[in-house]
Amino acid sequence: MAAARNRHRRLAELTVDEFLASGFDSGSESEPDEAPEAETQAARGAARSLDGPGGLPSARWRKGRASEHKDQLSRLKDRDPEFYKFLQENDQSLLNFSDSDSSEDEGEQPHSLPETLEEASEEDEDEDGVSRGLKGKKRESTPVTLATVQRWKQAAKQLTPRLFHEVVQAFRAAVATAQGDQEGAEASKFQVTDSAVFNSLVSFCVRDLFGCLQKLLFGKALKDSSRVQQPSSSPLWGKLRLDVKAYLSSVIQLVACVTETTVAAALLQHVGNSVPYFLTFPRQCRMLLKRMVALWSMGEETLRVLAFLVLTRVCRHKKDAFLSPVLKQMYITYVKNCKFTSPSALPLISFMQRTLTELLALDTGVTYQHAFLYIRQLAVHLRNAMTTRRKETYQSVYNWQFVHCLRLWCHVLGTVYPSEALQPLIYPLSQVVIGCIKLVPTARYYPLRMHCVRALTLLSERTGVFIPVLPFILEVFQQVDFNRRPGRMSSKPINFAVVLKLSKVNLQEKAYRDGLLEQLYDLTLEYLHSQAHSIAFPELALPAVLQLKSFLRECKVANYCRQVRQLLEKVQENADHICSRRQRASFSVSNQQAVDAWEKQTREEGTPLTKYYSQWRKLRDREIQLEISGKERLEDLDFPEIKRRKLGGRKDEARVEFKDLFDLDSDEESTMDFAERGTPGPSGARQRAEEDEDGSSSSGEVVSGSEDGGRDAELWLLAQGPQDELQDLQLSEED
Repeated sequence: MAAARNRHRRLAELTVDEFLASGFDSGSESEPDEAPEAETQAARGAARSLDGPGGLPSARWRKGRASEHKDQLSRLKDRDPEFYKFLQENDQSLLNFSDSDSSEDEGEQPHSLPETLEEASEEDEDEDGVSRGLKGKKRESTPVTLATVQRWKQAAKQLTPRLFHEVVQAFRAAVATAQGDQEGAEASKFQVTDSAVFNSLVSFCVRDLFGCLQKLLFGKALKDSSRVQQPSSSPLWGKLRLDVKAYLSSVIQLVACVTETTVAAALLQHVGNSVPYFLTFPRQCRMLLKRMVALWSMGEETLRVLAFLVLTRVCRHKKDAFLSPVLKQMYITYVKNCKFTSPSALPLISFMQRTLTELLALDTGVTYQHAFLYIRQLAVHLRNAMTTRRKETYQSVYNWQFVHCLRLWCHVLGTVYPSEALQPLIYPLSQVVIGCIKLVPTARYYPLRMHCVRALTLLSERTGVFIPVLPFILEVFQQVDFNRRPGRMSSKPINFAVVLKLSKVNLQEKAYRDGLLEQLYDLTLEYLHSQAHSIAFPELALPAVLQLKSFLRECKVANYCRQVRQLLEKVQENADHICSRRQRASFSVSNQQAVDAWEKQTREEGTPLTKYYSQWRKLRDREIQLEISGKERLEDLDFPEIKRRKLGGRKDEARVEFKDLFDLDSDEESTMDFAERGTPGPSGARQRAEEDEDGSSSSGEVVSGSEDGGRDAELWLLAQGPQDELQDLQLSEED
């Protein structure tokens, strides 16, 4: 042994050349090297077996556990560095062997947890809060009866999460049945088929369920208050969250499919009380807002108001998240609903303007972004129309949508004034409106001019900014010849509130000039009323006074002169009142603070024009309401046609019987014609004027009939003379 040890020690001291020169015939010398050589062969065999098709280590070298194999590979680094380096370069997966790797022969290994756990999100769940994996699973449905609903009502006084879950499942089944969703009804735990059961269940959920839920969460009933109590702050919220989410989704679906107004109103009131719960679920809240905007724009009046209250409450509590998208959606919906305007649609458009303005007033910063964008869009359309001057570009400006958008933004800027954020938008908006007036300044577009003038007057009155509106009104007095005889008669007056463009036939009608003068009277009075308290009112009203006096000198129509003269008197009276107050003032014109205080005091005390305007406005609004409410119904009625008896036959008989009296009693014949026709009633100047025109047309028929009958020249001249006198009396309109 000692000799072998010496040989081994001597062998370890040999160099490579000495070892190769000594040969391999000594078995004892090679024994110590057998162990590392065997381990090397074992490692190579393990590598070959892992590279095989099965990917499993050989049973000869495995020894039952993967950890031992890893220890062998780690020892290989010290015993054979060259081979270990070879494995690093050619088979890295062998060295990265894990303790958790095992073979089928070793039996089951314990399951190892992953490093990170995946967490389910709300998007992975369905809208009703149920996992997608359970959606298609069918179950046996339990029918819900009236007795079941009554039992739930009694048990809800002491509500539990389990009972709330059952009620929500039954409510979901009822909504699925109402929607006609057969798959959803079959997959539900309950089944609601009877209409009485449906009504009872929905009534219970809408009236009582959420009050009991509030008691369960917070120990007190739900109360309407400005401070919203977050349901997520309750310790029981984790157990009820999915059921509440499913219930809210079903309520939105039920609102969409209900057609009865009373039921929909009750549901919307319930939704308004449930807003704190909707705010907890952003996805359901977005669905709710989308549905409320649809009801706000098209629906019965009560539903529109309730939908707006829901929108307001959500946007007040979640301005950052929902206000901007809601305003954008409401504005787009408003523009779509303004495409056509009629007397029946005007109240809806006015409601949308006022409510949208109220939401825009919640946050002036957000409002500025929307106002700047949409006013710029209007300006771009106007610029294209002014540069290209084609019919298509004119139509992009001269339409109801463009006009109603101008009125909306004038209303918004006037309502939120004073506002530092929106103050810079007053000038560009007024320029867009003025450019719209000047685009096609013809008589056919006078109605559109009237709408733009009203928008400018509203903007100037509410913001206190001077806008030169009066020239666009006085210009019409100069362009229209009110003395010209109308070319044709009209069956009804023109409603300028629902008209943008007049036809060539309308320009020849008498109703056109009557309506136009009324519009000029209204617009002049409204604008001068907005400036009635101004210290510069006498100078401001001077052009109007001169134009009205010129009109009175030239116009020969008594009805028109009477209206204009009344307006002129009121304007002059107000100017004299302001002049008398100015003479008593002790401050100079350059003292802006003193001027503002003087104007404020004058407005509070009132002026003659202000007092007259308040009375006139009440009467005018009443006339407009009666016109809107009664005109459409009168058009549908089939009135019997009144056949006027021609006067030609009676006059011929009179000529034959009283031939000798024609020269003496021509005035009596005129009186008889008035008696046949009847005296005008107290129905207004417009009806009297129309009856006069009918009388003149009848006289024309008499003349033509006498010509066709071949009367001799003397009788025809005698008959024509009294007719001319009668025509002059009718058209004088002085009685």
